[in-house]
Amino acid sequence: MAHGILTRSARVTANLAARARSLTWAPAASVFDGRITATSNYARRAAPGFASPCGPIGIPRCVRTAAASAASMKQVTFEPDTLPSVGLSSSGLDAAAGDLLVLAVTEEEFATEGDVTSIKSEQLRHLDESLGGVLTEIVAWGGFDGKQGSSSRVVRYTGPGTKAKHVAMVGLGKGAKLTAAADWGVSPFQALGGAVATLAKTNKAVDVTVTLLTQPDPVLRERALSQIVTGALLGGYESSRFKSKKSPTASKLASVQVLMDLDAAAADSAVARGVAAARGNLVTRYLVEAPPNVCTPTHLAEAAAHIAAKSPDVFTLKVYEKDECEAMGMGCYLGVAEASAEPPKFIHLKYSPKGGSASRKIAIIGKGLTFDSGGYNLKAGAGSMIELMKFDMGGAAATLGAACILAELQPGDVEIHFIIASCENMVAGAGLRPGDILTAANGKTVEVNNTDAEGRLTLADAMWFAQEKCGVTSMVDIATLTGACIIALGDNIAGLFTPSDSLAADLTAASKGAGEKIWRMPMEEEYFESLKSSVADMKNTGARYGGSISAALFLKQFVKEGVEWAHLDVAGPVWNEKLGLPTGFGAQLLAEWAVAQRAAN
Repeated sequence: MAHGILTRSARVTANLAARARSLTWAPAASVFDGRITATSNYARRAAPGFASPCGPIGIPRCVRTAAASAASMKQVTFEPDTLPSVGLSSSGLDAAAGDLLVLAVTEEEFATEGDVTSIKSEQLRHLDESLGGVLTEIVAWGGFDGKQGSSSRVVRYTGPGTKAKHVAMVGLGKGAKLTAAADWGVSPFQALGGAVATLAKTNKAVDVTVTLLTQPDPVLRERALSQIVTGALLGGYESSRFKSKKSPTASKLASVQVLMDLDAAAADSAVARGVAAARGNLVTRYLVEAPPNVCTPTHLAEAAAHIAAKSPDVFTLKVYEKDECEAMGMGCYLGVAEASAEPPKFIHLKYSPKGGSASRKIAIIGKGLTFDSGGYNLKAGAGSMIELMKFDMGGAAATLGAACILAELQPGDVEIHFIIASCENMVAGAGLRPGDILTAANGKTVEVNNTDAEGRLTLADAMWFAQEKCGVTSMVDIATLTGACIIALGDNIAGLFTPSDSLAADLTAASKGAGEKIWRMPMEEEYFESLKSSVADMKNTGARYGGSISAALFLKQFVKEGVEWAHLDVAGPVWNEKLGLPTGFGAQLLAEWAVAQRAAN
């Protein structure tokens, strides 16, 4: 078979094809809106003894009992149907009504001597007097001094100065941070929004008013409101879609009103940007949290169709099936997919600015392994994390989350290609074996010495597609690629690998705007020596040490001269292990970067 060692023999291929046809169930033909196209009817396979899949969206395949049959499963959505309303309030503090009034305060508002904290600033003292001394009461309980993201006790209130039923305070941290863009991690305003949502959720508040005692710098005010909105919409997140009963701890928040000195037009723009960022993050989380019997390659393709259908004026979608990928010579990608009963889906979602003209073509490429068993190098034993390998498509989820954000922002003068080579990495008789040699779409051969280093194989062919089929001049791939990156940077920081200083600067700026931490890592060319093979152009893994660097060097072999490229290894921050929840990391960062490209030379 051209450009790839894909099966052991033509006879095995024919037998597998016949078996697949016998197990295929085809739903009714899907009708995609406008310019969206697909190359198949999303045929699904069901193993003998398992319930046949049904329904239009992501129905689980591995259901063994009648009581839990696929027919009884709820339709799986790609994003929340509704979100709380968040906006600017034109009324004063005395007119603030609803369940909860939150006062955002800085550390400088307080003085601490020993274990006792008291109100220090004249401004806060004056406000305390107008509120009947309730702030003094809150401070007297202790444990609150205005640190960023901290929250005080919530006090029931029936006194003067406000119509709100309860009062609380949230810390903004140092006042100096309100006059400059955040340099690392979440801004005080993102933290404020998140803390407000948490307070509302804990206290079952429906309507909340937020006022900032110290207003941010006027230049930053629009961005600040946007970040408050995003934080407020994400702070109450919990995973409940796959539970049989409604969550008793679910947030009841319906509206958040922010008191800030900002004109109406700027406020509307800020709110729209904040809502878009939150929606993109939630799309990313919904995909990552979904179990692998729901979030299959087909489910990812349907998520792309969902995004494209919402904005058919700027998006087109094509999903390439296995035979089409074979025709393009994607031997590395299809080698990984070979052992799975789930058909691979190569997703190409294209954003074209209104008017059609664009001076730049860029690509965002996401690793889309919807489940990674490790293949014959099976993930086994303590620490293998096989039970969490549903998140190995976190890069693909962030790619689609970024597309969701950009559907709302609609930047001009830039054409954006969202590319995902999606499949599962499973174990089967016809599957990829250690020692096999695969041929990538660009003609390079790879000796597979570890089937658990599969993500880089799929990305190699996706990167080729971005350059050869889309003509991009700048591309960023995002992937949960190596455990080595978690060892190096922990679980809060993504690794950035690129030979381009300008692209590194652009992505770092985008990460600051998004409040998502990245750290540029070295690309030590000498480490490529361990990837050299005696029988092929290269191996897919190198020496044990510096594994995240050698993985990036592997990907670099598939970048054409003159094309800017960066790799983001998000294996750590894609998942919050303490909470057992996805973070949505990457979607906003990538969207920020893409928007900035419209003004780039």
